[in-house]
Amino acid sequence: MDIGFDGEFSKSSSDGEAYSPYNRAAEVVVKMDAHYGRFGPRAEVERRLTLSIFALTDGLRKLRETPLRQAIEILVSFSALSLCSCVGSGVDVASADTPAFERGTTLDFTFESSELSLSGIFDVPDTEDAKALIIFVHGYGPTNVREWNSYADLRQRFNDIGIATAVWDKPGLGESEGEFDINQSVYESAQEVVDAAKTLREMGAPGSGKIGIWGLSRAGWIAPISLSMDSDIDFWISVSGTTKEDNFSYLLLSNLPYEGGSFEEASRLAEEWRAGCEIRRWKGSFEDYQSATVNLRANEYILQQRGPWQTREQYDAQRETCGDGSCQKLEDDMCSYIYIDDFDAMLASVSVDVLAIFGEKDLNIDWRKTRAFYAETLGNNSEASLEMQTFANADHNLNIAETGSIKEMQNGAPRQKPDGYYDAQVEWLREILNSE
Repeated sequence: MDIGFDGEFSKSSSDGEAYSPYNRAAEVVVKMDAHYGRFGPRAEVERRLTLSIFALTDGLRKLRETPLRQAIEILVSFSALSLCSCVGSGVDVASADTPAFERGTTLDFTFESSELSLSGIFDVPDTEDAKALIIFVHGYGPTNVREWNSYADLRQRFNDIGIATAVWDKPGLGESEGEFDINQSVYESAQEVVDAAKTLREMGAPGSGKIGIWGLSRAGWIAPISLSMDSDIDFWISVSGTTKEDNFSYLLLSNLPYEGGSFEEASRLAEEWRAGCEIRRWKGSFEDYQSATVNLRANEYILQQRGPWQTREQYDAQRETCGDGSCQKLEDDMCSYIYIDDFDAMLASVSVDVLAIFGEKDLNIDWRKTRAFYAETLGNNSEASLEMQTFANADHNLNIAETGSIKEMQNGAPRQKPDGYYDAQVEWLREILNSE
């Protein structure tokens, strides 16, 4: 912003009165107020420094015909004024990017990750001291946290119990730099979480002494990676979490009955999928694989959603990674892709408080399998605590649903959370925060 700083520090007003630098400072600040409205972090520093510059300039003007002792006193007083104007309200003079965290406000924040500037919003609770800070981690798909006011329902409820919140847009979306990649690596996403936490701690953000993660779906992979990278992250709320492998076979077969198929057909195709996987794992021929999966590969819905099946060359190349009934990066049941090597061990080593929430009508991820997986890993770690809750009438996004199918989720119907969804999280947070 151009504040009209023209270097003229001493002139007369139109009515002949002395025009001091303080008059000039007042005009500049009024101009800045009109431009910025409510001060952002950089604007606040700029405003205070403007007052300081004009104050010091006025002091220097007064020195011209002032005895030495008085001159020194003026310099000291105006130097103190400069310093106080920058730090008096918690503004960090060293960094114009440090927000002024005022109680009960929502403000912008940015941080660097993988050489990109990522932008998001930070909610400050209207309490004297924030008890904790929750970082929201997105699931699959695009984001626009400001326009969509993402997670507003949870952010407000967490703020109400004294917890600050932070959420940002994925690279290339909203005000974040970069190019959006819908298949962004979960490791890159985890690095974002770690970098955001580090930046917020350095800023002295409210609640940053106790940071937790709230994550949906795909975040079930991202959060454990982040926890393994940053031992100072203290807790995790997992919503519709994941197992170690992708959910594609479950998603397609579970939704088939709502896309023109039947439950019986879905069951038969699941058996073909397993048979084809077993042939591959034991290095069977491409011809045997095709013969075992005729109906599966011919299903129009699955072909449309999945894309082309493997060619002979692709099948043979992948078969070379198999031996003794197992294939590298593939699980043994449906040959689903494994996102994270040794994910079992990673989860078993997570030593924080965890709340896992599932919808029993989730047709995107196999919630029963994830629940059992969490119990076998997190549940057997004596240094962690695990609480799990399921909601009988909720879909993947924990909205009340009749079927839980993707078609229903996309039909634009009003979204409503099941009874107890918010209370489960708020009460759990109160318990873990008050137990210390």
